[in-house]
Amino acid sequence: MNIILTNTETIPGYEITEMLDIARGSTVRARNIGRDIVAGFRNIAGGEIIEYTRLMAEAREQAIDRLLADAERLNADAVVNVRFTTAMIMQGCSEILAYGTAVRLRKIN
Repeated sequence: MNIILTNTETIPGYEITEMLDIARGSTVRARNIGRDIVAGFRNIAGGEIIEYTRLMAEAREQAIDRLLADAERLNADAVVNVRFTTAMIMQGCSEILAYGTAVRLRKIN
């Protein structure tokens, strides 16, 4: 199933015929000691801490995958108003949540 994801309220060429529910996908990730050591050195020198950038990028992709799975479960054609949020669960451990409104669509001629 090819589900459309967008951060807008509408999708050009389509009409929203039904709003189904909130679709969501999340993941909780923790730092690890190896990354922390390297990141600590980068923090001293300044600049981007690529170990954490990669960790967050992977977490976002997993959250999107889980959002799509939830939308598929809802039999949605698209998810509109897609947003991301993060929250610290505990020291060194964060959740990334992707969410939006699962909808059914009709193509406009």
